[in-house]
Amino acid sequence: MATSLIILAAGKGTRMQSDLPKVLHHVAGAPLLIHAMRSAAALEPEKTVVVTGHGADLVEAAARGWSDAVEVVLQAEQLGTGHAVLQAKDALSGFDGDAIVLYGDTPFIRPETLEAMIDARAAHDIVVLGFEAADPGRYGRLVVEGDALQKIVEFKDADAQERAIPLCNSGVICAKADVLFDLLDAVGNDNAAGEYYLTDIVGIARGKGLSATVVRCDEAETMGINSRAELATAEATFQARARAEAMANGVTLHAPETVYFSHDTFIGADTVIEPNVVFAPGVTIENGAQIRAFSHLEGCHVSRGGVVGPYARLRPGTELAEDVKIGNFVEVKNAVLDTGAKVNHLSYIGDAQVGARSNIGAGTITCNYDGVFKHRTTIGRDVFVGSNTMLVAPVTLGDESMTATGTIVTRDVPEGDMAVARARQENKAGFARRMFEKLKAKRARATKET
Repeated sequence: MATSLIILAAGKGTRMQSDLPKVLHHVAGAPLLIHAMRSAAALEPEKTVVVTGHGADLVEAAARGWSDAVEVVLQAEQLGTGHAVLQAKDALSGFDGDAIVLYGDTPFIRPETLEAMIDARAAHDIVVLGFEAADPGRYGRLVVEGDALQKIVEFKDADAQERAIPLCNSGVICAKADVLFDLLDAVGNDNAAGEYYLTDIVGIARGKGLSATVVRCDEAETMGINSRAELATAEATFQARARAEAMANGVTLHAPETVYFSHDTFIGADTVIEPNVVFAPGVTIENGAQIRAFSHLEGCHVSRGGVVGPYARLRPGTELAEDVKIGNFVEVKNAVLDTGAKVNHLSYIGDAQVGARSNIGAGTITCNYDGVFKHRTTIGRDVFVGSNTMLVAPVTLGDESMTATGTIVTRDVPEGDMAVARARQENKAGFARRMFEKLKAKRARATKET
């Protein structure tokens, strides 16, 4: 049966103390909302409906940035979760399949858990995701008999016996879409908060002779983010999971607790990552690479056998072919380096193409920006660029060419040629000694006068 998603993302998140909608705060380089959408995308949903409210324009832009197929609806008034889900009714009109209600501030529910809910839906009309909390606190409680879910009780409406139940409600619900909306139409707001609770559909369903059950998951999957402290906890949870997964997949981390991954980082087996490395979004590292200490990578691709760092920065658009070496204090941006190329020391390579086996000397800079436009530098294969070379783009160095140390290259260098562009050195006899004697005498006079 087809599946659609309803993702609730209307809340302001008052405890965040932020003008930014809660679901747009980041964990591992991506908004909380995108984590929720990405996890559920494994179900290959027919439709995804995001319910917005506070900061609707920003939330809609983020959702559509992830997928053009997303439908966005507005909950103009915040009247509870049941009311929020009802806003998706028109968007799912005519849809004949299951709907899963998710939350944009709950980023860690695994695809396998959602698949278990879909499987359970085959035998029950409503499936609720539950968990046993170490500290149940103010969570709603799930009242069950055997495998049958009798009702969900919000904490503020629960009596002492119900509050003693350890099985808690995550808020995630799966039901056939038309059944879900029919039940929501029957929900009232006669409760302590005066809101329309999504959870009330279980009791209504039982009254109509429909069945309900619970699928259980680990508490960590249901972590909701409501404050900066919880955001930090979520980041730590993600990083611990990502580090463990990387090592299980054959990646060596010398100091795992110092390495930070993004939501989409991919690292191949037999890669070695030294301490204090940060992977921003959009990084792919192939097998057998080495990322040395204190390097920062973003939006780049490192091929097999590559060595990056220490203290290197790879920026978006960087493509390193096999066995490329990027050394200490080197920055590369929007550049392609072919097999075996080397940029070992203190250089900036931006908007460039570097050919196979070319060697870029220390202190080389591609001068790619004229204050208005970016320009490209093309370096052929087997080129030797001398230290402290300025390559004023647009410029091309032909295959097997060379630049002399300290050269400022403003014209193309033909294949096999060497470019020399620097003033001729002159040595002025005795000038340094005379100058220093004069300066020292001036300082002595000034000291005497004071």
